[in-house]
Amino acid sequence: MASKAATSKISPVVQRLPLTQARVHLGAVVKRVHLNKEYFILEKDGIPIAGLMDIDEFEDYLELQDPKVRAIIQKGRQEYLAGKSRPAKELLRELQQRKRGKVARHQRA
Repeated sequence: MASKAATSKISPVVQRLPLTQARVHLGAVVKRVHLNKEYFILEKDGIPIAGLMDIDEFEDYLELQDPKVRAIIQKGRQEYLAGKSRPAKELLRELQQRKRGKVARHQRA
């Protein structure tokens, strides 16, 4: 999945573009989609007919269509709401301590 660095939500930039203009400027449109994470709604005669989004986000979207993946997400959400979670810093600290323990054992051997 694509990483999400910030917790604050930024509204995505959505551009509406006639299909004829998209055809002429396809390279530039695709570059903006990929680099700037913009969305484009392509229109024909003013009617929306297709949308463009970055491939990473599209793959995430497709993955979420899988009922197994949705079930795993729902289970995780329920565990979180039930208080069965802990801060990531705490987990990282524990993993680092385990790693240090393994390194110390290898050095003694």
